[in-house]
Amino acid sequence: MKNLLVSAALLLAPLAAHAACTPHDFAIEDFKPAVNNAGMSTRIALRGELVNHCAAASAAQIRVDIKDSSGKVMQSKQAWPAGTSNIAPGDKVDFDLGRMFRFQPGMEAFTATVVDVRTW
Repeated sequence: MKNLLVSAALLLAPLAAHAACTPHDFAIEDFKPAVNNAGMSTRIALRGELVNHCAAASAAQIRVDIKDSSGKVMQSKQAWPAGTSNIAPGDKVDFDLGRMFRFQPGMEAFTATVVDVRTW
């Protein structure tokens, strides 16, 4: 019976290590929103770096909210900057999520938040 318990603990240990990663283990650094006029069109750039501070390789989902001057959310999208690849502990992934959004007059504030973590 004791061997069965030890075997079960060793089998589940890797799952416990992955479960420890949370959105708080990731950071968004150098987030630089920009609105660029290119002739007749206006494009949005939402560049930054997603950094894994977790002890395990994992991926994180980011939500970007664009708000007007009163704080009302005009647009909101979610994305996995690393796709279905895990980010190694201490590594970072560059991202630009601007292509997901359409410019609207009145856009004032741009925020990026880590909302989910997964191990692929």
